[in-house]
Amino acid sequence: MFLHHESYQTTALEDWVTNFYFRLNIIKPSDIDENYIAREYRIFIHRKTMPPSYQVIGRYQGIIIDTRVSKEEQREMFFHELCHILRHYGIQSMMPAAFRELQEWDTRHFTRYAAIPHHMLSYIDFNDPDVISQMVSLFNVTPKLCEERLMQIKRRTELLVIN
Repeated sequence: MFLHHESYQTTALEDWVTNFYFRLNIIKPSDIDENYIAREYRIFIHRKTMPPSYQVIGRYQGIIIDTRVSKEEQREMFFHELCHILRHYGIQSMMPAAFRELQEWDTRHFTRYAAIPHHMLSYIDFNDPDVISQMVSLFNVTPKLCEERLMQIKRRTELLVIN
């Protein structure tokens, strides 16, 4: 699959992530560093043997990352919890199910876009038969996330060809 960057229409969330990264001067895949992002936003990262979560109490912001899973899964957990801190308000356990589901939908998409941002797609050789392994190595995330992101890209570029 060949991706024409000029014709690929980004979503509002993809643009949000790109602008977020540009403000932090995160331009290429090797620039994506959870510790740097957390430090810039004054978010404490706690690596523990417990399920991931986030906490905002006054000026304190913290993310718990579960150390019982792979480094790639930990990275994805970070993006998921980061999305909650940056984009969501309220206590999920106290909100209507539909609103909670909307927030989770947002975090799933945010995680894909933050892990493999639109402005870094040019680093991927989409013609490589082993493109998933290439993406895993380049972005340090799970093959599952790479497959999901690749399918998103493919669906969006196919839609552009049809129109």
